[in-house]
Amino acid sequence: MNDTKFAIDQQIVYPSQGVGKILEIFEKDFRGTVLLYYRIYIEASDMVVLVPVNKAEELGIRAVVTAEEAEKALNSLSDDFEPITSDWKLRYQQNLDLLKKGTIADIAAIVRCLYNRSKVKELPILERKLYDSAKKLLTDEISIAMGIAEKEVESQIHLKLEPPGATPKVKHIIDEYDDEDDDLMDDVSPKKRSRDDDDDDDEEDEKDSDDSSDDNDDFEDDGDDF
Repeated sequence: MNDTKFAIDQQIVYPSQGVGKILEIFEKDFRGTVLLYYRIYIEASDMVVLVPVNKAEELGIRAVVTAEEAEKALNSLSDDFEPITSDWKLRYQQNLDLLKKGTIADIAAIVRCLYNRSKVKELPILERKLYDSAKKLLTDEISIAMGIAEKEVESQIHLKLEPPGATPKVKHIIDEYDDEDDDLMDDVSPKKRSRDDDDDDDEEDEKDSDDSSDDNDDFEDDGDDF
């Protein structure tokens, strides 16, 4: 086991899944080849995943940052930023790419971008879910790195995003393009909204499947599909 980057009981970050803990490092036969695997428990989803050791870096799995790095990411939520495109599809893809890179600075950038965008206009469903996922991941990692409760981290994140008495930053994030959020945010009857939400969920499932296709080849919950 000396050639593994992580150790048993070590807390790690799996960008597309959440903060986790290495439960076991073990060998497993995969199509006639013996490979070394991490068994990782992801607390946010109460799920166990198996990840080949030689794929961990490719999937963005990394150690939890230091307290200093966590504090720097927290403070970055108050930083100035470039104007945010009003094309939600482009914005979503850009932030999804950042999430896959998975550094704590990238995750903080997603939270800052989408929070400030939400002050201009309600986020589409996909972006709202991406924002929630990034914020949860940021909260969990900062909590572990700095040794403070999640509730306290949530309060600090809010204060950094919207300091008391600070001039709102929403004036600086609207560009000149037409906003394409409108089709997703039109007022509809409750019955139609329910049908539309179901359709949106189907589309999200298809996109999530596409985005995670590489991951699904590399890990599973019970190990039977390798």
